[in-house]
Amino acid sequence: DMETCYKVFRSEVIKDLNLRSFRFDIEPEITAKIFKNRKLRVYEMPITYDGRDYHEGKKIHWYDALPAIWTLIKYRFVN
Repeated sequence: DMETCYKVFRSEVIKDLNLRSFRFDIEPEITAKIFKNRKLRVYEMPITYDGRDYHEGKKIHWYDALPAIWTLIKYRFVN
């Protein structure tokens, strides 16, 4: 799940991505652009995740997934 935890990059990598998204679609944009760049490697690390509900601070809803999905599709086929 790309939106679950932290991501670590060198500052020049993020600066070169030319990010355009806001809100919850920023992480899919980062993920799509990183995977498109064949010079970069992605490492996954296991984490422990404790889900939250709305009262504990979770503010993302099912409809927040729509811009994220669109972002992944858009950056898959567009430079």
